Amino acid sequence: MSRVPQAPFSRALSVRTSVRRAWSRIARGMSAGLVLGALVVASPASAALLEADEAPLVPESGAYFGATLDWGTDSAAAQAERLGAVPAVFEHVTPLPVSDAGAGYLEQFLRQAAAQGALPVVSLHPDTGLADFEEADAREAVAHLVEARGDQTSPLYVRFAPDMNAPWVPWGQDPDAYVAAFRAFADALREGLPDAALVWSPFEGTGYPFAAARASTDPAADTDGDGELTSGDDPYGPYDPGAEYVDWVGLTAYHDPSGGGSPVNRIPGDGDLAAKIDGEGALAFYTRFAAASEKPMMLDTGAMYAPGAGGSAELPIKQSWWRQVMDAVGPDAYPLIDVALWRDATTRRAVVGEVVIDWSLTESPAMATAFRRDAGESDLVFGPVFEPSALAPGGVGLTIEGAWAWAVAIGILMLAIALTLWLLLRRRPGPLAYEGPGNRDLRIDLLRGVAIVFVIVNHLALTSLLQNATQEAIGIVSGAELFVLLSGVVLGMVYRPKVLAGGIGEVTVRTGRRAWKLYVTALAISLIVGALSLLPFLDTRSATTFVDEGTGAAGSAGAGRVYDLYAGFDRLTTYPVDPSVIVDLALLKIGPWQVNVLGLYVILLAISPLILWGLGRGRWLIVLAVSWTLYIAQAFLALRILPSQFEDSFPLLTWQVLFVTGMVAGFYRREIIAWFLTGPGRVVLALCIVGSVSLMLLSWSNPYLSSSGDVRLGLVPANEFTQLYVTWFERTTLEVGRLLNVLLFTITAYAVLSVCWKPFERALGWFLIPLGQATLYVFVMQMLFVLIVANVPVLREGNVLINTLAYVAVLGALWAMVKTRFLFGIVPR
Repeated sequence: MSRVPQAPFSRALSVRTSVRRAWSRIARGMSAGLVLGALVVASPASAALLEADEAPLVPESGAYFGATLDWGTDSAAAQAERLGAVPAVFEHVTPLPVSDAGAGYLEQFLRQAAAQGALPVVSLHPDTGLADFEEADAREAVAHLVEARGDQTSPLYVRFAPDMNAPWVPWGQDPDAYVAAFRAFADALREGLPDAALVWSPFEGTGYPFAAARASTDPAADTDGDGELTSGDDPYGPYDPGAEYVDWVGLTAYHDPSGGGSPVNRIPGDGDLAAKIDGEGALAFYTRFAAASEKPMMLDTGAMYAPGAGGSAELPIKQSWWRQVMDAVGPDAYPLIDVALWRDATTRRAVVGEVVIDWSLTESPAMATAFRRDAGESDLVFGPVFEPSALAPGGVGLTIEGAWAWAVAIGILMLAIALTLWLLLRRRPGPLAYEGPGNRDLRIDLLRGVAIVFVIVNHLALTSLLQNATQEAIGIVSGAELFVLLSGVVLGMVYRPKVLAGGIGEVTVRTGRRAWKLYVTALAISLIVGALSLLPFLDTRSATTFVDEGTGAAGSAGAGRVYDLYAGFDRLTTYPVDPSVIVDLALLKIGPWQVNVLGLYVILLAISPLILWGLGRGRWLIVLAVSWTLYIAQAFLALRILPSQFEDSFPLLTWQVLFVTGMVAGFYRREIIAWFLTGPGRVVLALCIVGSVSLMLLSWSNPYLSSSGDVRLGLVPANEFTQLYVTWFERTTLEVGRLLNVLLFTITAYAVLSVCWKPFERALGWFLIPLGQATLYVFVMQMLFVLIVANVPVLREGNVLINTLAYVAVLGALWAMVKTRFLFGIVPR
C-alpha cells in the first residue's frame, strides 16, 4: 500500500497552530482573561457567523466544547436547551460496515449538527476485528459518509476505530491489523472527503493492558519483548499509524474509578486527568503524539456517577472532573487540545440487568448551571461555529405533534373511561369472562408470559417491531418489574394453603430447596458462559460484558466504557487456581448480566418463609409497613447489602418491595378480588384503569424511538419528559412513579383479562400461557439465543424486518422447547 503525503490541511494547520499558540500566550499575558470569559460564553455567535464551508476545525483560541449524546433519546437542540448554550461540536457513533439504517441515522445526525451550527464528529466503530479490512471496505465507508453529508459543506472530524488499544472493542489490541486498516482508510478519506480531519484516538493507557485484557497474539504489541502483554508494554506506539496518516490525535480519558468492576462513586484526585493525558515515559501521550508533531488534539472525556452505589455525590464528582478538563485546555497546560468532548448521556434504557452509569452533564438543571458558570471562566469555546442550517433535523420513526397528538390521547382516554364504566356497571359476568381451572390462575400465567417476552426482547436488543411494542409501550414499565412482582404473587398464592394449615416448616424446606436450585442454576450459567468465552471463535461479549451506551435505533455513542463482568475468570484455568475467583463466583459477582436477577430471587426466596409466617397470622399490614419502610429508607441511604452483581441492577432493599407486595397480593388474592367487586372497590378499580391508561399515554411521549417503524405522541417536550423520567420513573432505583405504574398496570391487566378473558385466551393464550408457566426454564434458555444472535452478523445491521423475523424465530423456538419439554429433566422450571 502506498504511503500518503501529509494532507495540505495538516501542513497549514501546523503553521497556523504555532502562530496561534504564541499569540494566545501574549494575549493572556496582557490580562485578557475577563474579556475571554465573555467571548467563551458568547462564542462565535457574538460576531458575524461564518458560512459552513468556512468554519474552522481549530478554534482561534481555547478549545471547542463538544458533546456526545444518546441520539436515540436526545437531540442536539434539546441538549443545547438544557445546557443554555450551543456546543461547538457533536459526536455520533456509526457502526462499520455502514448499514442502510446506519446511513440514515448518520444523515439525521449531520442535519442536527448543521441546524445548530456545530461541527460534526463521526466515530466509526467496526463490528468485528480489522484483519480483513481492505481498501474496498475503506472506500465503501467513505462513500457512505459522502452520501450522508449530501449538500452540507461544513468540515467534519472522523475518528476511525477509536480505543484500538483496549480489549473491550472487537478491533482492540491487534496493532498490525489496526495500522493497516487505518492507513487504508486514510487513503480513501483523503481521496473522497478531503476536507475531513482524520483523528487517531486510543484509550488512555494508565491501566494498559487493562484488567480485562486478553492476550495479544500480535508480537508488535509486546514492546518489551518478554513474551507477554503487560503493563510494561507501550500502550500507544504499536497502534500509531504514522504522523503522515493522521490529521488530529485524540485520547479517550474518563474518570472511572471502578476499573471495569462494580461502580464506585469517588471524587477525582488532583492531577488525575493530567496523568492520563501526559504521564511518565510511554504514558506521555500529549508529548509524544501531539506536541512532537504539532498535531491538534481531541479529548473524549466524562465522569461517571452510579446512582445507588453510595459514596460521593454526583455534582462534586463531575465538577471536579470538568474543572480539570477546563484547566487542561488552558494555554499553560496542553494548548494543543482543541476539542473537548463530554459524554452527555441523558437517558437510560429500562433493560433487565442494566447497570446505570450516568455520565450526563445536563440532565440535572443544577448540574448544567454549575457547568455553565465554570465554563464562563474557562477557555472552552461554544457554538454556533457557523451559520446554522435551515435543514430540518429529521428524526427516526414518527412523532405525532400538536393538536393531533392531543386528539389521539384524549380519544384513547375517553374510550378507556367509557369501556371501564360499561364493564363496571355490569352486575353479572358476561360470556367473555374468565373461566379457568380451580387449581391455577391462568390470568397470572398469561401476564407472566407477557413479562418474559418483554425480558427476552430487551435482552436480545435487536432493533425491530417487537422492540417498539415492548419498549415501555404499555406504560413506563419493563419486563423486570412485572417479573419480580408476579413472582411474588405466585409464591403467595401457592403457599397460602400450606401456611394456613400450619405447615410453615414444610414451606421453609420447599422455599429453601427452590432458593438453592436457583443459586446452583445461576452458578452453572456463569460457569458455562465463562467457559464459552475462552473459545476464540465465539463472540460472547454480549453476555460477558456490559456496555453502558445508548443502544437505540440511532446507533448512538456509548455513554462510557465497557464493563467486564468476567474479570479474572481466566485465572480458573491456571494452576494453582486463584481462590479469589472461586469466591467471586460463589458470591455471584461474576456472571452474565442477563440473568443476574437470579441472585435477587435467591435472597428473596430465602427470607420468604418469614414473610409467609407473618401473613399466615394476619400480620399483612406489618409486613407491608416493614417492606415499604425499607424501600423508603433505601431511597435516601442507597445501601449495598451484598457484593453480588445483582445489587448493581436490582438493589435488594429497593426491589424487595415489589416482591413482598406481590406476595401479600397473592396470599390475599381472593379477598382482594372480592373487595374490588364492592361499590368502593369498583370506584378504586376505575381510577386504577384510568391511571394506567394515562401513564401509558405518558410513556408514548418518550422521545426514544426504537426504530423507523416506531410511533410516539409529542404530548410532553423532550427535556421535560427526560426530567420527569429521571425524577419519578428511574428503573434501577425503582422510583415511585414506576412503582405506581407497575401496580396500576397489573391491576388493570388482571381486571381486563377477568372480564374479556376468552378473546385474549384464544388470540394469545396458546402462546403466552405455556411460557408463563415455565418462566424459569425460558429465562435460563434465553442465554442460548443471546449467544446465537451475537454471532450472526446480519442481525447487527439494524434491518428492522430481518430482526423482527429473528425475534419471531427465537420466541417460536422457546415456545416449541416448552411444549416438547426439551431438557425439562435438566433445566429447572
